[in-house]
Order: sequence, then structure tokens, then C-alpha cells
Amino acid sequence: MAGSGVSWSERAVRLLRRMNSFYSAGSSRCQCWHFSVGGMEVGLVPPAVLEQLRRFPDVFTFKEEKRLELNPGLASYHDRSSAMDRVLQRLREEERFTCLQGWRDEKYEVMPQFSDPPLMCMERAATSLFGVKRYGVHVNGFTRQPDGQLAMWVARRSLSKQTYPGLLDNMVAGGIASQKGIRDTLIKECAEEASIPECIAAAARPVGTVSYTYEDGEGVFSECQFVFDLEVSSDFSPSVGDGEVHQFYLWPIEKVKDALVTEEFKQNCALVVLDFLIRHSYLHPDTEPNYLELVVGLHRPL
Repeated sequence: MAGSGVSWSERAVRLLRRMNSFYSAGSSRCQCWHFSVGGMEVGLVPPAVLEQLRRFPDVFTFKEEKRLELNPGLASYHDRSSAMDRVLQRLREEERFTCLQGWRDEKYEVMPQFSDPPLMCMERAATSLFGVKRYGVHVNGFTRQPDGQLAMWVARRSLSKQTYPGLLDNMVAGGIASQKGIRDTLIKECAEEASIPECIAAAARPVGTVSYTYEDGEGVFSECQFVFDLEVSSDFSPSVGDGEVHQFYLWPIEKVKDALVTEEFKQNCALVVLDFLIRHSYLHPDTEPNYLELVVGLHRPL
């Protein structure tokens, strides 16, 4: 049992439902407008955001059937990005949306699919206002114990971190910034967050993705994480690098499993661990009553 009267399985299902709340009854999904750039759909804009965007007719065009377009006259990556940035800076100055209080001066690419050429870039903190997909890299670091059982490296986020301070996290995780690739991000985040040298980080194996879409008071969060497994030797220990992490722990898998359904774990990172448990057969369809819902819930793209 993972809590008073509620099974671990049910708590895992509740976690997935929270992280896919955009699909739940009562969400703003039906009220959102489809957002297009260069004739290609890239996101969904919540009603509260639309009200503010009407003030910028030179940048946004409101069409029939709940369609919002970036002005077609903005035909280049640079012009689109610059126009969007001007709008966002204005909204930030006016303190219109709480998400913009977390402005990072870090840009994310905007495109229909990850493999498509980017149409423009925009401030990371503002992506939820337009429901554009955000991509990241998450690394499950683990080792084999003398008895053959696996143990996982878990990070506790810095107590002063801007978002989710002090919560448990994957060994390494980070968003894919503008003009950066998956492998570049993997190597960079391993070095910066956990002081893992490239010769070790390069051994990380791509094992799939975890996708989900949720909404809260800051907008629509459609995210896809590229997941890697990195098996390290028993004498290896990650160490705090750039201050993003407070401390690292090496825990038995069962302890990690129990923790991931608690409020102590950052929820999207908990999904990455849940995916690990499924792939490594720590959950079995004969004994896990919600096995199918858990598998499906880890792959719900916008």
C-alpha cells in the first residue's frame, strides 16, 4: 500500500490522470482555439489568453471555427520569433499571466512535430499560453547490486530552484532549447547537473518517449520527453554540478516505486520512472490491475 486505504496502483492511475488532465471532463479543451503558424497547426490557445491576443491584430489573425493564426505576413523564422517576443514582453511587463513571472530567457522551437523544421522560437515560460509542444531529455540512472537487483539514482532538486524546489527528480533531466539536439542536450545536462563526463553519458540508451498533456492556471502543457536509460557501475556516483540538484540518492527500485506516487516526486519525472518499471518488468500485466491504463497514459500526445 502506498497510502491510507489507497493502493499503489490506484495512486499511479491518479498521477497519470492529473498529468493528462487536458483530456478530462471539465477541461478547457473544447474552448481552446487551434493555433497555426505558416499554415501549420502548432498548439491550442486557452480562452483567457485569446482575450489578450486580440490587442495585437498586427501579429494575430482570428479566423472562423476557433482558429488563430500568426499573421501570414510574418513569413520568416526571424520575423515570426521577433513578433512573438514583442507580444510576450508586453504581456510580461503588464503582468498579465503568472507563467511569465518565471521568464528564463531560454527559447524553445515551435513546429508541428519534432522532426519538422522549426517555424519560429519563443520564450520557454510562455509556451503554455499557446499549448505548443515542449520537448525534453530525461535519464534514468541505475546500477546493478551484488545480488543482481537494480538500484536507481534519484535527484532531489535544489531547495532554491525556481520551479518545484526540493522535489525528487530523475538523475538528469532538461528541456531541449532552441537550436539544440537530443544528444547535445543529453551530454550537456549530464555534465551540468550531475557532473557525468561525456564518455559515460554517451553510453545512455534511447528507450522511447513519454508524452502527456495537462492544464493548470498557467495554461496548457503538452510535453514529450525523450527517455534514456544509463546503466553505471556500482562504484560510480553522480555529483552536484551547477546547483540545479540538492543531493543524489541511490535507492532500491522498490523504494523509488513507492516514492513516485507521492507528492514528494515531481510528477512528470515520476512518469519517466513508471515507464522504467514497466519496461524492466517490475510491473506485470497478470498482477498489476491497471497495467493497460498505465501503459496508455504514458503516451498521450496533444
